Amino acid sequence: MTTTITFLGTAGTNAAVTKQVRASGGIVIQYEELQFHLDPGPGALLKCKEFGINPHNTTALMISDNNIIHCNDANVLIDAMTHGGIERHGLIMGSKTVLQGTETSHPFITKFYQNLVDKVIPFEPNHRVGIDAVEIHSIPLQNPDPHATGFKFLFPNFTISYVPDTASTMDLVEHLQGTDMLILNCPFPADKAQGPSFDRERATKLVAQVRPKLLVLTNFSIDMLKSDPLQEARLIQSTTNIQTIAATDGLKIAPEGFRSYKAPVKGFGNEAPRPVV
Repeated sequence: MTTTITFLGTAGTNAAVTKQVRASGGIVIQYEELQFHLDPGPGALLKCKEFGINPHNTTALMISDNNIIHCNDANVLIDAMTHGGIERHGLIMGSKTVLQGTETSHPFITKFYQNLVDKVIPFEPNHRVGIDAVEIHSIPLQNPDPHATGFKFLFPNFTISYVPDTASTMDLVEHLQGTDMLILNCPFPADKAQGPSFDRERATKLVAQVRPKLLVLTNFSIDMLKSDPLQEARLIQSTTNIQTIAATDGLKIAPEGFRSYKAPVKGFGNEAPRPVV
């Protein structure tokens, strides 16, 4: 069965989200009967309806950190997953901060909604979870949330890694080895990075070390949108020879088509064979 990745939003900073210059509903990965919803930010439920995703089919709600951009719609999606608790099922996994809170913050997902699902899994460093034929590994991040995590999905025939906001470290590079498709939050154009986040220069260096078959950029700031994510993607591809796509709201990708694909030396971003299904 074809795997489908749907981008329910590509806004990546508070200004881009609050102005809704791009949507902010997160990412949905569908594989056979499994459905994973990553980082359901503001408007996730609405974008599910708009882009044909049934939230009741969600197997696991996965949240990387306690930034409202990544977890705002978590409680309402759990309500939709379980029909308000009538049908108890599904998993919640990811940042311990979101699930358990810290000394200075309450858990973002309430205890009421945590009790509606089958299992709640706060990720530890090097955490691994198996769901049917899919293995999920945590990816350590350097992020204001001390328990922030990325996610690496090991499917039978390919591997997808999702890296939210973080500083670039050798530990990150090591955890990303073997990735076929890298989904990278890259809010800023070249030399514009603020704090633990990626701009084009940092993304280029990371991709040159990891060497995925496909790089997908997402979570853009207003500065990145003004610069044009497509142009930034083209520059990364021309430097690394890794096919690079700038995601758009509603983009659907079938990653199986990229397992053996290599970008031409002088290829440019989305001008290579398109992954939209």
